[in-house]
Amino acid sequence: MARDLELVLLRSFVTAVRAGSISRAATVLGHTQPALSQQLRKLEGVVGRPLLHRSPSGVLPTRAGEELLPYADRMLSLAAQALTETGRALTGHCGVGLLEDLAAAQLPQALADLARLHPGATLEVLSVSKAAMRDAYDAGRVHLVLDEVPDVPGPPRWTVRRPLVWAIGQGVDVAADPLPVVLFSDPCSFRTAALETLERAGRPWRVAFESNSLVGVLAAVRAGLGVAALMPANLEPAMACHDPDALPTLPDIELGLARHPRTEGDPLVDAVETALRRTI
Repeated sequence: MARDLELVLLRSFVTAVRAGSISRAATVLGHTQPALSQQLRKLEGVVGRPLLHRSPSGVLPTRAGEELLPYADRMLSLAAQALTETGRALTGHCGVGLLEDLAAAQLPQALADLARLHPGATLEVLSVSKAAMRDAYDAGRVHLVLDEVPDVPGPPRWTVRRPLVWAIGQGVDVAADPLPVVLFSDPCSFRTAALETLERAGRPWRVAFESNSLVGVLAAVRAGLGVAALMPANLEPAMACHDPDALPTLPDIELGLARHPRTEGDPLVDAVETALRRTI
C-alpha cells in the first residue's frame, strides 16, 4: 500500500519543531494538545521512525526528524505557493536581506522555488553586515529585510518569536566546570542570550572559540570545542542535546520583517513578503 505524506501532518510536525513544544504548537495551530499529539504519532507511523524526542521541557527532532524537516518545509512552501501564484506572472526585481542564520536555513530554497514559478522576476538575496544592509536598504537595492528586531533597518511590519537551542560538540562534557562555550563575536544577541542564561543558572563558563560567522561557529561545534546557542534550523543532528536538564533553557529571539516604503503595492514584493512570512 502506498504511503502518502499528508500536508496537515507535515504542518503539525514543522510547527511543533519550530515552537519547541507540542502545547505551544497546538496553540499556534488552533488544535487541542491531544489532537496534535495524535497527528504527530500518525506521521511517525507513516514514516516508520520516531520524529521527536519528547520531554517535560519540550520537543526536539530526532535524527529522522532532522532529515524530514527540510522536505516538510519545502513541501508546505510549494503547496502554499502553488495555490497563490499559479495563473499569474510576476516580473521586476526584489532584493531581500537575511540574517545569516536564516540565509543558511530553508528561506533561500523557498525564494528559489518562487523564482522558478516566475521566470520573468529577478530575486537578489543579501546576507551582509548590519551597516552594509542598512546602506543597501536606504539605496533601494534591498526591499525586504528579515533580521532580529533591533537590527532591521526600518520599522518592523511583522514580528515572530523563535527559540534558541544548545548545540553540543561531540565529546563535550556538558557538566564541565567551566563549560566551554562557542560564541558569535560581540555584538550578538545569541551570544548575550547564551552568557546571560548561564550566568543566571550559576554555571561557570569559558570562551573556547569565537567567530563572527555561522560557518565558523558550526565548524567549532563540529570539532568538539564546546557548546553554542543556535536557531533550531541550523542544528545538525549530531549536535542535539537530548537531556533537557543538561543545560539551562535558552530564551526566544524576536525576528522582524522590514519593507521599504517605496515598494508598497508592488506585486512581486508582496509575493516575496508572503513567502518569507509563510516559511519562517
